[in-house]
Amino acid sequence: MDWSPVYKVSALAFLIGIVFGAVVNKTNFCTMGAVSDWVNMGDKNRLRAWLLAIGLAIVVSQTMQANGLVELREAIYLTTNFGWLGYLLGGFLFGVGMTLASGCGQRTLVRVGGGNLKSLVVMLFLGLTAYMTMRGLLALVRVNAIEVTNIKLEAADQGIGTLIATAAGLENVNAVSWTVAALLGGGMIIFAFSSGAFRRSFNDILAGVVIGLIISAGWYVTGVIGFDDFEPVRFESYTFVAPTGESLQYLMTFTGSTINFGISAVFGVIMGSFIYAVLTRKFRFEYFMGLDDMMRHILGGALMGFGGVLALGCTIGQGITGMSTLALGSLLALVSIVFGSALTMKVEYQMLDELGFFKALRMALAEMKLMPATAHTEGTKAE
Repeated sequence: MDWSPVYKVSALAFLIGIVFGAVVNKTNFCTMGAVSDWVNMGDKNRLRAWLLAIGLAIVVSQTMQANGLVELREAIYLTTNFGWLGYLLGGFLFGVGMTLASGCGQRTLVRVGGGNLKSLVVMLFLGLTAYMTMRGLLALVRVNAIEVTNIKLEAADQGIGTLIATAAGLENVNAVSWTVAALLGGGMIIFAFSSGAFRRSFNDILAGVVIGLIISAGWYVTGVIGFDDFEPVRFESYTFVAPTGESLQYLMTFTGSTINFGISAVFGVIMGSFIYAVLTRKFRFEYFMGLDDMMRHILGGALMGFGGVLALGCTIGQGITGMSTLALGSLLALVSIVFGSALTMKVEYQMLDELGFFKALRMALAEMKLMPATAHTEGTKAE
């Protein structure tokens, strides 16, 4: 049977997604968990796994670009329409949301496959809000309040190497981009392995290597296997906010819809996690502890859906896939996601002492050295 590029790409996205879901379930790879370990315990192992995935994705993807296998400038992340407010605000809201929902988009899908009913609710609200932000009611906010602030860049694209070459008046943009890729990507890989504890952690190394290669594989699947002059496939790799919304829409309008890379990836991740959980006898149902727990997760899912669309991606979509293109916007979104998550954790910790939200926020910002410490915070530190 001669499959069209759309079905070839979708089948491969599903199969690779199965690997993604199984590996994440096995290794407990979680961006929110990585930030939590770092902020609350000073443990950077899972953070190093994330950085290893980013670094490897950068090096491999940029190598494919340098050898003419793919054209990363066709990715949405490198557009000259620089949506700075979407990257900053959307990333921040996504970071807040993933903390409230106990995990980012990919972690939510993995938990759904493992039987977590709380994550199923998060997935539904994430997908619904994401689709509303792309094409529904919330798209009015996105278009009229966020995208009106976008800046049209003079450079050929928003790649960090391109911007440096343009600013410095250098003609060989590819050489500059590859230098940035080697320094940034290679630096992240070296940093990850600089820790003896990380080098002894098989699961963290496995997660970083597999996920970094999977992101690069996504570019290859859509850019090479999916290349066709008459039936083009959208050039993309793994991301889990917009595709979750598209997956819900696909399920509701199946007979009139067409499968694509993102939808197949979502189903693949869930299936991979499910298979691993069943084979290892770790599948179990998990429920909400009460109304407060449910409302917290619903709000988290909604914030991830809204923020993820504004930022053009999640911790995987922007944090690894976008970063592999060396887009400046991806770097802004990544920093904003981490900041939003870390600040939320700090605020929640302060509120354990029954402080009001705004007082807890002031103390959290002071602890992060983003505002002067008040007499109250100084007194708390002295205690």
